[in-house]
Amino acid sequence: MKEKKFRKIKSEIRILGVDDAPFTPHSKDDVLVVGTVFRGGSWLDGVLTTHIKVDGTDSTSKIIEMVKNSRHLDQLGVIMLDGVTLGGFNVVDVEKVFKETGLPVIVVIRKIPDFKRIKRALQGKFVDWERRWDAIKRAGKIYSVKVKDTIYIQVKGIKLKDATEIVKISTTRSAIPEPIRAAHLIAAGVEKGESKGNA
Repeated sequence: MKEKKFRKIKSEIRILGVDDAPFTPHSKDDVLVVGTVFRGGSWLDGVLTTHIKVDGTDSTSKIIEMVKNSRHLDQLGVIMLDGVTLGGFNVVDVEKVFKETGLPVIVVIRKIPDFKRIKRALQGKFVDWERRWDAIKRAGKIYSVKVKDTIYIQVKGIKLKDATEIVKISTTRSAIPEPIRAAHLIAAGVEKGESKGNA
């Protein structure tokens, strides 16, 4: 599938920001995943939810299903993920998310991951570690973006220039884009009764 071309990126581009709720590591629990529909970085239009398994393999299919079943689908311009792993090592195949939804994916990363450590952890824990590791690698090259602070992104189905502009448009109140920040706060508040920190 070809990259999505944006003639002009509007300040109110609809962004779906996705993050997971706090969870008990190494459990068999379900994890709440929250998606926030934002106009740029200033206006919350909707909230989507789904559940995945801790360290499971269903994050990709659950995100695709959540997006496709949303009444906001036709308005959405891009999906933003807070990293490529949710619920521990439940790895999101961003390439598949792009192909199945038709929406470009921007992965937001707060600091550069230690990939050697991640690979060792996968090898020591999962029989299917190679499949998970392959999905992590296919998320692509990591690029730095300077807004309020330096954050990092990976992109799928969108030009780096356009992704960078979208990140800058949506980073309005903290060091990370507002759709991700709001998804984090909502997910933590629902799971714990109250969110902690500023995300």
